[in-house]
Amino acid sequence: MPDPSFLLGAAAAPSGATAFLMQTFPFLLIFVIFYFLMIRPQQKRVREHQAMLAAVKKGDDVITAGGIRGRVTRVVDEREVEVEIAQGVKVRVVKSTLTQIINPTAKVAND
Repeated sequence: MPDPSFLLGAAAAPSGATAFLMQTFPFLLIFVIFYFLMIRPQQKRVREHQAMLAAVKKGDDVITAGGIRGRVTRVVDEREVEVEIAQGVKVRVVKSTLTQIINPTAKVAND
């Protein structure tokens, strides 16, 4: 089998360290792309959700992960809130299941 260095012309074959860097560079590039396109935005959403949960107060209209819409009547502790889902019907909900706080001043579009 002929020596593959003739394909490189006068240049020598890459050394072990250079070959290692050339092989690992695509993996590092893929990781960097994943970080900026997936990991970083997810971390930002988690921080925003935690800030939203910390700001929940009595009188806020909320939507739970199960799709139940109601008004917060009492903040029980740092983990639970009491939500009125119908007149006289109150349920205790774990704060982390709240997905959205609805702005009560926003106008609802009528179809």
